[in-house]
Amino acid sequence: MQQTQKLSQLVNEIDVVIRNRFIGQVFSIKAEITDVKKQPDKRWCFLKFIEKDGNTITTEVGAVFWSNAYHSIESFERHTQQKFVSGIEITCMVKVIFHKRFGIRLEVQDIDYAYEIGKLEFERKKTLERLVTEGIAVEVPSTGRYFTRNNQLPLPQVFQKIALVASVNTDGYRDFKKVVEQNKYGYSFSIVDFATQVQGDNAAQQMIAQLEKITAGKEIYDVVVIVRGGGSDTDFKSFDDFELAKCVGMFPMPVLTGIGHDRNTSITDLMARQHKTPTEVGTYIVDSNWDFEDKINQLKDRVANSAERSLENARNTLDYYKRIVASASPETILNRGFAMIMHKGKIITDPAQINEHEEIETYLKDEIILSTVNQKKKNGNDLR
Repeated sequence: MQQTQKLSQLVNEIDVVIRNRFIGQVFSIKAEITDVKKQPDKRWCFLKFIEKDGNTITTEVGAVFWSNAYHSIESFERHTQQKFVSGIEITCMVKVIFHKRFGIRLEVQDIDYAYEIGKLEFERKKTLERLVTEGIAVEVPSTGRYFTRNNQLPLPQVFQKIALVASVNTDGYRDFKKVVEQNKYGYSFSIVDFATQVQGDNAAQQMIAQLEKITAGKEIYDVVVIVRGGGSDTDFKSFDDFELAKCVGMFPMPVLTGIGHDRNTSITDLMARQHKTPTEVGTYIVDSNWDFEDKINQLKDRVANSAERSLENARNTLDYYKRIVASASPETILNRGFAMIMHKGKIITDPAQINEHEEIETYLKDEIILSTVNQKKKNGNDLR
């Protein structure tokens, strides 16, 4: 019969084996984290590393950041703009430690946040190259910009009907609607919500489904707006999805994006017309309508001014002709010392109208002279 020993004896043997196997060694691992419990006052953090097959956890081990490594959590959050919370995947350096009471645990030495950032950039580059290769986008050399069917579509002169693709009741959604619906000009817009996830594994597919619903419907929109609030680079991963970028790049209606903060530019942004934030998109739409109204007002003023000038010119021309007519009136002519000859009630303008021995009336300014024509002869005198 095997000899019975104390638990502590067995645990001591395990401790010796583990120490001999792993002493002084550091390993690089990649795993999802869960059950994150930070203690900022002590600068400790307890968590678990897990690995899944589908939704089933196949591997699980406890881990800890002690005070000497807690700064790596702060560096990770600062450089990636990603909160260190359950559900994210990290790459880090760990030591294997064994405690007689708490068992095996991984002691984290540092987080390789550069790996996460580099992986995202590599995936973005591959996606952009594929979009160019498949003819969805054309790169503009040395600008970081891309021409697509969508971002070259003409924009309407006035925005009225807006299809809004967003996660409802989020900060980005509320910011956009506040700017548009409470605009200072009192413009009224028709905004139809197409609710979707904007973050997570299924977000890209949901956004594509909503875009397809927009084109399949009977309603024709002036513009499609995609918004979400700020976050880390990893939060915007769904907007770097190839299928979503392709859908937006080929979309038959103008698409405006307001995704994240000033520092964020997703591939979806590059396929559409990018505005940095939801607030900026809303401001652009309102200001565009004001610009159109201002142009109409300027045109109205120019038409009114042109009409006024035309009327003034017409009045001046009429006055000119009035003066011409007035200067040619019989009264004016008589007042200037000229005489007017009449015969049988008609003004004589041709001597052939009068015969010798006929009576004529000579009208002067103040008198009428009645006379008989005794003789007619040619006027050969020079009156100058």
